[in-house]
Amino acid sequence: MQRKAQRGFTFIELMITLSILATLAMVAAPMAQVALQREKEHQLRAALIEIREAIDAYKRAADNGRIKLAMGDSGYPKKLEDLVTGVPDQRSPRKQNMYFLRRIPRDPFAPADGNTGGFASSAASGGWAVRSYASPPDNPTEGEDVFDVSSRSAVMGLNGIPLKQW
Repeated sequence: MQRKAQRGFTFIELMITLSILATLAMVAAPMAQVALQREKEHQLRAALIEIREAIDAYKRAADNGRIKLAMGDSGYPKKLEDLVTGVPDQRSPRKQNMYFLRRIPRDPFAPADGNTGGFASSAASGGWAVRSYASPPDNPTEGEDVFDVSSRSAVMGLNGIPLKQW
């Protein structure tokens, strides 16, 4: 009677395989986090460009007399939501509304639960920090209008610049 050779893995072979897999997982996790942040930063750049182009279009329309301005107005929208809700076109015979955005993009680094970290911000504004035309660039603050937007996030970008300074 012949004995059949037993086949299978030894305990040491299994332990070596598990240690190799664990090492690969430890290397892959940080790479996945960097890829996720890179994607969110790309979304942030795109959202900032979209909003800033809409603000510039609003200002051009105001400078061209298509938006009614009161004395002393800068020509920038009073609030971010004005870009979505629209304003009457003064050159249109029926005063049809001009729209500059379909929706306000959300800040990809803003908390999803609506918590804005102590800042007064409505969900409709997408969680953006706004800067008025009258505020200095080194100390941006809210005011009578919306000259620029930025992220409220305290996260450092992959380029070494805080996201709120983008």
